Amino acid sequence: MKIEILPLPYPKNALAPFIGGETVELHYEKHHKGYLDKLSKLLRGKPEAELSLEELIGSARGDVFNNAAQVWNHNFYWLSMQPGGGGEPTGVLAARIDESFGSYIEFRAQFAEAAIGEFGSGWAWLVSGLDGRLLVCNSNDAENPLQRGLMPLLTIDVWEHAYYLDYRNERPRYVEMFLDHLLNWDFVATNLSLAPPADESQDIQGEGDKDADHRYREKPTAFARSQRR
Repeated sequence: MKIEILPLPYPKNALAPFIGGETVELHYEKHHKGYLDKLSKLLRGKPEAELSLEELIGSARGDVFNNAAQVWNHNFYWLSMQPGGGGEPTGVLAARIDESFGSYIEFRAQFAEAAIGEFGSGWAWLVSGLDGRLLVCNSNDAENPLQRGLMPLLTIDVWEHAYYLDYRNERPRYVEMFLDHLLNWDFVATNLSLAPPADESQDIQGEGDKDADHRYREKPTAFARSQRR
């Protein structure tokens, strides 16, 4: 199976002034494509080369996992933003946020805390648990909620290369700009609409449900793949 990175869904300068064109150029062309290049070299001539990114995330370890997960995470990150985004959700999604967090303000506070508080490099996520509740979590380095049977709905990259040119060491300001001006609620709503029915018998933090893992990996990326231009 040929593994690819998704083309950017907007011009490289479209997120300015909140994320500058130079940041996107370096992030996409050097870091994101760099993970793909390393992964391709690691898989060359091996049986694992026939696996999808989602399958590699579920089964690989070490360098193969790290690079496969970072390709997937970045594909998801670019789609989590849009020019003119941010602010509060509306409609059904707003109701789900209120149901899970009590209010948009509380969701925003939890998401910002997860992103700002992630020590070192990593990600913050909005996810859907197996019981249907929406949750905020963070992950270290290349780690991904798919490993825990959680369906990703939204992510923010808090590796320094995602924001340092624009914000230096002011990660809180980057997170604030993401939430207020870039967050793509349409992407979140589409991913949520693809979620399997809630199973309240499942432990939302549990691991080991391979069937659920597969469903949760394939559903969100089905939308991501549809965005190729």
